[in-house]
Amino acid sequence: MLARNCSAVLLAAAALASTPLAAWAQAPYPARPIRLIVPFPPGGSTTIVARIIGQRLTDAWGQQVVVDNRGGGNTIIGSEAMVRAAPDGHTLLHVTSTHTINPSLLKTPYDAVKDFTPVTTMVATEILLVINPQLPAHNLQEFIALARAKPGALNFASSGSGTSNHLAAELLCLMTGMKMQHIPHKGAGPATTDLMGGQVQMFMNNALPLTPFVKTGRMRAIAVSGEKRLLSLPDVPTFTQAGLPGYQGRSWQGIMAPAKTPQPIVDKLAQEITRILRLPEVHDQFVTMGADPLISTPQQYADLIKTDLVRYAKLIKEAKIKLE
Repeated sequence: MLARNCSAVLLAAAALASTPLAAWAQAPYPARPIRLIVPFPPGGSTTIVARIIGQRLTDAWGQQVVVDNRGGGNTIIGSEAMVRAAPDGHTLLHVTSTHTINPSLLKTPYDAVKDFTPVTTMVATEILLVINPQLPAHNLQEFIALARAKPGALNFASSGSGTSNHLAAELLCLMTGMKMQHIPHKGAGPATTDLMGGQVQMFMNNALPLTPFVKTGRMRAIAVSGEKRLLSLPDVPTFTQAGLPGYQGRSWQGIMAPAKTPQPIVDKLAQEITRILRLPEVHDQFVTMGADPLISTPQQYADLIKTDLVRYAKLIKEAKIKLE
C-alpha cells in the first residue's frame, strides 16, 4: 500500500513539474499588451503605419498594441531596447531600410541579422523629392541647374545620418553632380518643419507624411521614384519622366522580433499582419497615402534584409558617405 502511495506521489510530482513548461508552450498569444517600438520620433511615416497596423491588431486580438516612439541614436536606441526584451512576441520593433544601412556606417551594439527575428514587411514606399516653394525652381531640371550653379550653397535635410532618405539624397547628388550640404535631423518631423521654414532647401522622404503639405502648397514636389506616379499626387512626375532615368529610391518598413522568438508566435504575427494588409480598406488607405502594401513571409523578409545589407554597403562605399 505504501509503495503504491509513493508511486502515486511521484507521478503527481512529475506531472506538476512538467506543468509550467507545458502551460508556457500552450499559452495563448498574445497574453498581454504588445509594445511596438518605433525607433523614430513621432511625425514620420513609421508612426502612421505603426498606428494603422497596431490598431487593427488590437481589434483582432483584444490586446492593446502600444506604439512606443523611441527615437535617437540613428534608430539604435529603440532597436537595442527590443533586442534586450524577452523573446515572447510582446515586444516588437518597427524597422525601415535604415536597419540595413547602419552596419555599413557605424558600430552597433547588436548584430543586424543574428539578434533579430524577421516577422514580415508591411509597406514599400517610393521617395518623393520636395523643395522649399520659395526656390526659383519648378521642376527637377531647374532644381539641378540651380544647385549646380551654387555648389555647396543649398542644404538638404534628412531624418538622420545614415537613414534611407539620407542615402536617397546622396544618390541623387552622385547621379547629377550636385554638391549640397547635408543637415541631419532627429526624425522626419523636424526635417519637414525646417524645409517649410526655409532652413533647408530640399528633403527626400516617402510620401506618407509629406503629401498633405504638398497639397496645401507649403512645399513643392518635383519628382517621385518608381515606375508610375503616385495616386495621391498625380501631377508629380517620376524621375524618369522628369529627365533622370535610372534613379531608384524605394524603401520598406517591417516588423522584427527579438532573436529566439518561438516560430509559432512569429508565424501568427506574420499571418495576421498579412490578413490586415489584404483588407481592401487598409490597402486603399495606404495606396492613397503613397505607400504600397508589401507582403512577405518571415523567410522572404530575412532574404530581403541580407540583400539590402549588401546593396547599401556598395552605395555607401561608392558615395563615400560617412556619419556626421
